[in-house]
Amino acid sequence: MRCLSLFICRFIFTYFWFYAFTCFAWQGVVTHVSDGDALWVQPLSRHKAVKVRILGVDAPEICQVWGAQSLNALQSVTMGRYVQVHGSHTDAYGRLLAHIFLQGHDVGAWMVLHGFAWSYAFKSYRGLYDAEQMVAQSRRAGLFGNSSVMEPRFFRRHFGAYP
Repeated sequence: MRCLSLFICRFIFTYFWFYAFTCFAWQGVVTHVSDGDALWVQPLSRHKAVKVRILGVDAPEICQVWGAQSLNALQSVTMGRYVQVHGSHTDAYGRLLAHIFLQGHDVGAWMVLHGFAWSYAFKSYRGLYDAEQMVAQSRRAGLFGNSSVMEPRFFRRHFGAYP
């Protein structure tokens, strides 16, 4: 039993140590917003802008109901502003999966709280911003006040990915 406990402790320590050193934080300027959950950030230390997918949120596709409002909201909050990016992994499309902070505030949380995106949940795992989504739903904020809005994952399953 003691060996199992020691193994678990070592595993947890190794996991957090590895995560701490693989999650990179850097600053940059937002140069383009693609939609409500993806933007381009020009790092202060590099010449090439990085396409970032905001981790933990799923915004409507541009062609969906509330897609344009979601895009406009993210643009109005981030465009041309300095942000801090926390991320280390890329998705299948080569986008950096990251949390975006603006003056210390989590942009993903803001998007969900104001009804411009859903908290991204996977199977039985709750989304990172479930608390913010529950508040937005109770206030019927943004897309949560429109019964014709379809979550992007169901939209993509039914109509395919937006080009």
